[in-house]
Amino acid sequence: MPEIDSLKMVDSPKTVDSLKTEVIERFGTPCAVVDLDVVDRNIAHVQALCDRAGRANRPHIKTHKSPVLARRQLDAGAIGITCQKLGEAEVMANAGIEDILIATNIIGAARSGRLAAMQRRLPLKICADNPVSLAAYAEAGRAAERPVRVLIECDTGQKRAGVETPGEAVVLAKIVRDDPALEFGGLLFYPPLDGWKATQRFLEEARAGLADLGLAPDIISTGGTPNLVNMDYLDGATEHRAGTCIFNDRMMMAAGFADVGTCALTIFTSVVSRAGATRGILDAGSKTFTSDTGGLNGFGLILEHPKARIHKMAEEHGFLDLSDCEDRPEIGDILRIIPNHVCVAVNMVDQLVAVRGGNIVDVLPVAARGRLV
Repeated sequence: MPEIDSLKMVDSPKTVDSLKTEVIERFGTPCAVVDLDVVDRNIAHVQALCDRAGRANRPHIKTHKSPVLARRQLDAGAIGITCQKLGEAEVMANAGIEDILIATNIIGAARSGRLAAMQRRLPLKICADNPVSLAAYAEAGRAAERPVRVLIECDTGQKRAGVETPGEAVVLAKIVRDDPALEFGGLLFYPPLDGWKATQRFLEEARAGLADLGLAPDIISTGGTPNLVNMDYLDGATEHRAGTCIFNDRMMMAAGFADVGTCALTIFTSVVSRAGATRGILDAGSKTFTSDTGGLNGFGLILEHPKARIHKMAEEHGFLDLSDCEDRPEIGDILRIIPNHVCVAVNMVDQLVAVRGGNIVDVLPVAARGRLV
C-alpha cells in the first residue's frame, strides 16, 4: 500500500502528544486541524509551478472557503481567485477580494437577483455552456447596468459540464458578442489528465471560429490540482485553477501529487469504543468526513495506525477495522486522520484550528461553508 510506505512522520511524539492534549482540552473531538507551515509551503510550491509554466495562478477557494487563506494565496502571487458558487464570491468580496471567477453555471443565483446585486458591486467573471445561462446572465447585467463577463466552459473528456465541440463554443460566443449586457472573456477548460492533446486541438479550432467573429479570448483557463504538472501542455493557456493543493488529501496522495508531509489538514478524533478485539468506534463519522470515498478503500488515512481502516460510517461514528493492526488503539486515544476528500470535509465544520510548530496559533472561520447558491 503506497500511502503506508510514504508515512514518514516529521513531528516528534512529544510534540504530537502535547498538541493532542491541547486540542481535546480546548476544542474536544472531532476537530479539524490545519498546519499553517505546510499550508505556506503548499501555496509557495503551487505558485512556483505556475510561474515556471508562465501561467497566472487563480486558486480555487472551494477547498478552504476562507478569506484569510485566500489572502495568503494572493499575497504569494495569485492574480485572483476561483469560486464555485455566487455565495462563496459574496464572502470573498466582503473580505475585499475583487478579481473573482465563478467556474460553474449559476442559473439559480442569476434568476434570484443575487448575481445582479453582486455585479453592481464588482465585475465578475462567470462561465456558461448553454444559452439559458447566458440569458439569465444578460438579465443580471442589464439590472446591474454593467455587462457580465462570460467564459465559455468547454469539455474535452471529463464529461462534466461544458460544450463538447468547438463549434458549440463559437455559437455561444456569438450570443455573448451580440448582447450588450454580456462581454466575451474567454474559454474555460478542465482537461482530463490524458486529454491535453485533445484540448489543444479543441482550442485551436475554437480560436479560429472566434476570429471569424472578430473575437479573441483574453483568458484561457485550465484547472485541477493533478493537472498542475500538465500546465505546459496547452499552448495559449493563460491561467490555472487548482483548489485541493492548499491542503491536499488522500485522493491527491493516490494521484501521486501529494504525500503525508504535504497534507496540511487532519481530523483529530477520539476512540470511544473497543467492543471487540478487531474493531473500534471513532467519534467522527459522515458528519465529519462525508461519505465521499474518492474511489479509495475506507474513509481516511489514520496516521498513527495506517493499517487500520475506517470501513463504515454512521453520522457520528467511524467504524474501525483493526484486523491488520499489530498495534491497536485503545479507548481514549486521539487519532489524526487525513480525509479522502478534504474539500467536502472542510464544508462540514465551522472552524479550522490552525497550528504552527505543533502549537495552536489561531482559529480560522470557514466563512464560505454551506454556500449552496
